[in-house]
Amino acid sequence: MGELGEFGLIRELTSRITPTPAVRIGPGDDAAVVAAPDRRVVASTDLLLEGRHFRRDWSTAYDVGRKAAAQNLADIAAMGAEPTALLLGLVVPAELPATWPTELMDGLHDECQVAGAAVVGGDVVRGETITVAITALGDLHGREPVTRSGARPGDVVAVTGWLGWSAAGHSVLARGFRSPRAFVEAHRRPEPPYHAGPAAAELGATAMTDVSDGLVADLGHIADASKVRIDIRSSALDIPAQMSDIGQAVGVDPLQWVLTGGEDHAIVATFPPDAKLPARWRRIGEVLHPSAAPQVTVDGAPWDRAGGWDHFGD
Repeated sequence: MGELGEFGLIRELTSRITPTPAVRIGPGDDAAVVAAPDRRVVASTDLLLEGRHFRRDWSTAYDVGRKAAAQNLADIAAMGAEPTALLLGLVVPAELPATWPTELMDGLHDECQVAGAAVVGGDVVRGETITVAITALGDLHGREPVTRSGARPGDVVAVTGWLGWSAAGHSVLARGFRSPRAFVEAHRRPEPPYHAGPAAAELGATAMTDVSDGLVADLGHIADASKVRIDIRSSALDIPAQMSDIGQAVGVDPLQWVLTGGEDHAIVATFPPDAKLPARWRRIGEVLHPSAAPQVTVDGAPWDRAGGWDHFGD
């Protein structure tokens, strides 16, 4: 990086960008211009810090790019919007091989293509620790945003996407293994169901979020915002046989991963009880009147085990 220099790096990164019809002006000016037909822009931002959110001995730069884009674009989809653009803020040390940020950009670009978005610009800075800062934008296309505060007693809770796969993959990597590969790859490169967010809005979703911190934790955000109780039926949760095998090998109940493992970026939403949900949506619980304070219960009982990600927790 020290030899390539700031502007050499910018040229390398921007050469990997492919615009979409929403991009009116891409990199090269003081700011990008992105079409917003809805006249409202959905925006989200996130940070990935080396050693905290990714490890270079576990993930390639390309993996980190895919993951960084996915976790931000999933937030856009979880509002019922369609992703349109992504901005990158990048901090790298001077001694970092110049191939690392270019491979990161390849990952960002490829994940954006999956979601229908494009990288439209950003900034690069020299620093001691690799930091990837992402801002994602999206368009509602005339729909109302689906927030966390709309769940009502009587609604059903449904999820689409994987739950617990990333956490199981993390446990595998933490013990020095690289297989089963499907779970390791789920941790390195999550695959959010981007289409499901806007589709859920069309289906009448009353509240929605992506599962980034864990199912119990993220449904807890909906329960708090909506002032309701949400009860999850553990029997309705999908635990693949291979996940059970991993759990047995490492001494972890796989239900713990499914309920509290984050970074799969599945979409979980509440719907009116008469909603006709496609097969890809799995009903896993219901919304109830709060017995006291808003909370999430599992099979009718409070979840009393640790779980859910908190950057400032233990």
